[in-house]
Amino acid sequence: MNNTSVWFVTGASKGLGRSFVQQLLSQGYKVAATSRSIGDLRVISADPNFLPLSVDLKSESSIQQAVDATIQQFGRIDVLVNNAGYGQVGSVEELSDAEVRASFDVNVFGLLNVTRAVLPHMRAQQSGHIFNISSIAGFTGAFPGFGIYCATKFAVDGLSESLSTEVKPFGIQVTIVSPGYFRTDFLASSSLGTPAQPLAVYENVRAVQDAHQHQINGNQAGDPEKAVAAVIKIAGDAQAPLHLFLGEDAYNMAFQKMEVITADLEQWKEVTIATAIEA
Repeated sequence: MNNTSVWFVTGASKGLGRSFVQQLLSQGYKVAATSRSIGDLRVISADPNFLPLSVDLKSESSIQQAVDATIQQFGRIDVLVNNAGYGQVGSVEELSDAEVRASFDVNVFGLLNVTRAVLPHMRAQQSGHIFNISSIAGFTGAFPGFGIYCATKFAVDGLSESLSTEVKPFGIQVTIVSPGYFRTDFLASSSLGTPAQPLAVYENVRAVQDAHQHQINGNQAGDPEKAVAAVIKIAGDAQAPLHLFLGEDAYNMAFQKMEVITADLEQWKEVTIATAIEA
């Protein structure tokens, strides 16, 4: 992909999103970037190729205004990075309906709102690449206390797989990016929701929560700059993958999940295939 391409990045004020903006601008790309606070974006760069935008992902009109502003400023959108999202810890039982819906509103419906707004422009161009930043937790749910977060990312993976088949005839590619643990502020209090009414009986959940907040946070093995560079490298590649796992931990956990599924399929094969209507 040549560096005259226009990128639209959500959740760009920190973490991977901020790294995207900085790396893309350094390579000469045009970048429209969104955050709830435009002030947090403006301090990133004064580059004329940078368009900071204040966006409420729960508002379709707010998103549409941002997309319209990008088209007016740069004339097109070549790459969409749906990066905005946050973590949510808590057992399925203890998280309230409001807490769960808030997570889905940002991680799933926000992503959908942005994608719907950008797609008409990509279809008109007959080209484009959509990167949906998911997680290894969108492929395996083996994380006590992260069931709701996993559910949002499983939703992202499922809709992305279907989306890729829908938009392929228009020359648009879709890539699901599934990072493992990367050293960003994702596990900090500003990005990780915790249950308002925790239940002490879930000792395993509290142990996992404590480990993520006080042991894993700040000690993740993944380099976010390398993760972003990997995504930029494959943008527009005709052979770009549908699934891009990032991090050795993600690689290993993906294979562990596939081994579990394979074992279940083989062990219960007779039950599985014995459900056909008899001729």
